[in-house]
Amino acid sequence: MFKIDMQAVKRKWGIPRGMEGCHTAVWKNRYVFEGHVPASYVQGFLASPPEGGVGLIVTGMPVGSPGMEDRDKFEPYNIYLLLQGGDYRLYARIESLDDTGITYSSKTL
Repeated sequence: MFKIDMQAVKRKWGIPRGMEGCHTAVWKNRYVFEGHVPASYVQGFLASPPEGGVGLIVTGMPVGSPGMEDRDKFEPYNIYLLLQGGDYRLYARIESLDDTGITYSSKTL
């Protein structure tokens, strides 16, 4: 059975300790997306990567983030820009489901 050491992957990409999410995606061995980052933000990042940007991070599992939907419940959360060298800064603040660019029908929730 093939097993990947995800902690090693996170360290390789410079995900700061305490900023880890439960999912890690690496795009073309060039950028990393950690946690429940909305697809619209991933697409925006890839369309115009910020100078020095390595990827985006959403820490934890905020209620209402992609994959963490719970009907009408929502917990505001931050998306951080991961910079070369492991530093990070605020990239976006998600205050509502509307900020994610995600739409759901009542049948999916």
